[in-house]
Amino acid sequence: MAAHRTVLAGAAALGLTLGALVAVTPAAAAGSAPVPAHDAGSALWHADAWSNAGGSGLTATDIGTAYSAQAGGADGTGVGIALIDTGVVNVPGLPAAQIVNGPDLSFESQSNNLRYLDTFGHGTHLAGIMVGSDPATGFRGIAPKAKLTSIKVGASGGAVDVSQVIAAIDWAVEHRGDDPANPIRVINLAYGTDGTQITLYDPLNYAVENAWRNGIVVVAAGGNAGATASLTNPAYDPFVLAVGSNSVNNTVAATDDTASSFNSRSTSRNIDLTAPGEQIVSLRDPGSYLDTTYPGARVGDAYFRGSGTSQASAVATGAVALLLQKRPTLTPDQVKAVLKATATPIAGGAGELNLAAAVKAATPSTAQTGTPSAGVGSLETARGTNHVVHDNQPLIGEYDIFGPFNPAVWAQTTRGGNAWVGGVWMGRRMAGDGWTGTSWASKTWAAATWSGQSWAAEAWYDDTWSGHYWSGGSWTGHYWSGHYWSSSSWSAQRWT
Repeated sequence: MAAHRTVLAGAAALGLTLGALVAVTPAAAAGSAPVPAHDAGSALWHADAWSNAGGSGLTATDIGTAYSAQAGGADGTGVGIALIDTGVVNVPGLPAAQIVNGPDLSFESQSNNLRYLDTFGHGTHLAGIMVGSDPATGFRGIAPKAKLTSIKVGASGGAVDVSQVIAAIDWAVEHRGDDPANPIRVINLAYGTDGTQITLYDPLNYAVENAWRNGIVVVAAGGNAGATASLTNPAYDPFVLAVGSNSVNNTVAATDDTASSFNSRSTSRNIDLTAPGEQIVSLRDPGSYLDTTYPGARVGDAYFRGSGTSQASAVATGAVALLLQKRPTLTPDQVKAVLKATATPIAGGAGELNLAAAVKAATPSTAQTGTPSAGVGSLETARGTNHVVHDNQPLIGEYDIFGPFNPAVWAQTTRGGNAWVGGVWMGRRMAGDGWTGTSWASKTWAAATWSGQSWAAEAWYDDTWSGHYWSGGSWTGHYWSGHYWSSSSWSAQRWT
């Protein structure tokens, strides 16, 4: 990786921003195409670009080295991160000691060969940015000593219902203190729907606000739909840290850093800050959908290049972990206020993350104001146009993946910290009842078989999930719908 970067020694002592700390040398293969244009096409929002084009770009190691210097050598020790995404895989650069497998709440959880594994490639890429570490190659992420809990909700085809994401957030809140040495202080959520329900009622907004109230900074990717679209749900909630992307434009000067043109914008609620998100080189997930679909994005045998607010959110999440290591008493409101107040102004949008200034800034005495969500609105409206489809039957209305869903009852239950009882969420068996040691990660939450039942008089739900094809569901910065994997395509032995 050293051939792809040049880090300016001693720049951290000057208190410079990331753009001034890192210079990037071109690393493109001969004849490589430029980064694909951000083209929404029929997708709900713009697809992230996956390319090995040169000209500009950063490795996770570049960014990790820079931010560690800005934070006085911090490495994330003592801070837990919950990654609610598509799972992670056992690849060099993700040390087992730093990885925890939380419950697999995805449709793939019912297949022994797919459980916990990232069959898409997205979660592994973001995990590398946040906590990657490989002494053999020198690869490192932003906070390599933070403890990352992977809560898998997205299947390889992108299928995920908003109710699964809500259940994952609830689990992270209720289990935030399971590891007293590494309590969960940050959630990374590079997921979003196009639902526009007002925050006062939206259940997904209520879930992230509940995490925020319980001391967890929720970092949400703002979306890549450009100036004509608003932020995604839940990034538009004012009680989260909404992150957009910027480019350092391949120079050592911060003065020419610019906000990415694909960042979603809103007149009512804009992103809070930007972080590097263009052509970020992180860990490759061999055999995943992204890996096989975009072979040109491979950088050598072990790495992969991607652009979007997903990558920017991972950078910001790692930076928050470093900030909380240095200043552990900061509340989520104070973290957000400090990062916004110290961000370096750049052209085209919200300021650029400046961790050196944030570490030294005075602690704000004020808290965020506004009316919090009551969570009693519509689950269907929270989905927007995102619907999972099983055997041609879409999941619509006030139903989670198992049956009727009452937002008012759920909101009261989760606020009391009782949405999960062992592996049962709101009365539905979704996982086992405790921790095991049966996977490559340092610790794993046990699995469970989902019991069969009917849904809306149709065979939407049954007891033979393994091998079914699912469509629908959107992740911020990615077009997932229509990509399928069968259980026969994967084997657990590939990751041992």
